[in-house]
Amino acid sequence: MNIIKIVINKYTMKKSFLLFVLFLIFTSAADAKKIKNENSEGVKTELFEQTIDAKVKGNKYDQFWSKCVGAGRANEGLRAGWLEQLKLVKDNCGFQYVRFHGLFHDDMCIYFLKKDGSVVYNWQYVDDLFDRLLEIGVKPFVELAFFPKDMAAKDSKTQFWWKANISVDQNNFGKWHDLVKAFTQHVVDRYGINEILTWYFEVWNEPNLNPGFLDGTKSDYFRLYKEAALAVKSVDSHLRVGGPSTSNFVADDRYAGEIYDKNKSIFYPNDVINTKEWKSPWMEEFLAYCAKEELPLDFITTHPYPTDYALDPETGRARGATRYAKSTIDDINWLRKTLAKSKYPNAEIHLTEWSSSPNSRDAMHDLLPPAAYIIKTNLDCIGLANSLSYWTFTDIFEEKGGGETVFHGGFGMITFQGLVKPTFHAYRMLHQLGDEKLFYCEPLFVSRSSQTGKISALVFNYPKEYETKVPGAEDRERFMEASSKQIDFTLINLKPNAVFQIELLGKDHGNIYDVYQAMGAPQSPTREETKWLKAQAWNTSKMMIKADANGVLKINQKLLPWSCMLIKEL
Repeated sequence: MNIIKIVINKYTMKKSFLLFVLFLIFTSAADAKKIKNENSEGVKTELFEQTIDAKVKGNKYDQFWSKCVGAGRANEGLRAGWLEQLKLVKDNCGFQYVRFHGLFHDDMCIYFLKKDGSVVYNWQYVDDLFDRLLEIGVKPFVELAFFPKDMAAKDSKTQFWWKANISVDQNNFGKWHDLVKAFTQHVVDRYGINEILTWYFEVWNEPNLNPGFLDGTKSDYFRLYKEAALAVKSVDSHLRVGGPSTSNFVADDRYAGEIYDKNKSIFYPNDVINTKEWKSPWMEEFLAYCAKEELPLDFITTHPYPTDYALDPETGRARGATRYAKSTIDDINWLRKTLAKSKYPNAEIHLTEWSSSPNSRDAMHDLLPPAAYIIKTNLDCIGLANSLSYWTFTDIFEEKGGGETVFHGGFGMITFQGLVKPTFHAYRMLHQLGDEKLFYCEPLFVSRSSQTGKISALVFNYPKEYETKVPGAEDRERFMEASSKQIDFTLINLKPNAVFQIELLGKDHGNIYDVYQAMGAPQSPTREETKWLKAQAWNTSKMMIKADANGVLKINQKLLPWSCMLIKEL
């Protein structure tokens, strides 16, 4: 037996070295095995064993995780740093579309109401933004929102630090139609119908949240959708329009009426929360309305965050709750069943916002665990939806204003300064998978490129201790107190002496938050410190290995909690 021993940097908290042993031997194919062990310190380790034939017939699949990614608002996209970071995620994560709020907000200067009641549309800011997106190679996933001030109700309520106008004036539905039609016609004229046929037009954002994103009723939103959908289709019937872009799923009747009813909001404790049926707000009524009005609906959108914020009957106050790690699968399957029973069974499913939580000040967004959660959820949901759009790619994001510190729990995969987080590495690793699935059983996914025939695999450790609850900010001090996984798998029928790169994301590799803390967490890093931090953020552990002369590669590795490993044939 030929044994090759290669030493790589350790990714435990002690920052010493770990012996990484790769056995290049032949073993017969076997079913995946998971065996629970316990080491001398009482920390449990799960053993995973599997043999994969690299020549087995693969199944083509859609890498839906790279379809779309989110951002804050349109005007932020006019900044150099925002555009630089978008290019970074395009180049490394492959995102095809970007979705953001505020396209019709006053800071985009699109709507000028004259004294005689006429309207002048100005698309200069929009053109500049869209031109730059397309130059990068990213298309807009157009969110039609919010109101220009002169279209909103008088003394409109506002949302966000940047004061989005959200109050409906029921006398202005016609003006809303005209705005959407003028915008759609303009982009067709500027970019050509063939380009715009590839875009998506989504009507509004989370209209069920009142107070929140629409100061109006359910019926008001349905009318907004009707006018927008008809306006888009009046330009070309083949353009794609959809909604209702509602917020996270609920398991009660708080959204059953025309507006949110907090008295029907129910808080479910941990022992109950995952036994309930969770539904997308307004979705069933929206589908029924569109069918009744014979409206076009090319795709549906909603936001399946794994969290809830509901009324606790014991205290009489609202409090947060978190669902289990497979809640996204449940939510998408509910959508699929609901669509199948509707007039629109072939509508695409786009989850236009998703993350571990909808809180832009959740410390967990900066840490290691979301990377394994991202990889797990996306792999689990292959074939179920057309996109699962991570919210967001950047911390250049101002819903609550700018972040007070470098790491402030911002949604982004990249900090304001350009430091890539573990979430960035998760999408970068997913993007390097092939388009044919050979094998998936958590924690191992093996793929092959249909173009090159080369193999790539992802191994991740999403610990069993967090299967019943997605990690949040409250877990920030203890998330490493979880099970490790012992990975023992073999690839056979590879090319003789095929070369692979193994890349490890873990506690001490590619986890920039800990590096920043270790240097004293400077409030305003110097230019030299920022440059150094940027380099450290990319510092995953990498090594090269070779299959043996028989085309066999065996990998035996212990993965600490939340670690992710990419194995890629070069």
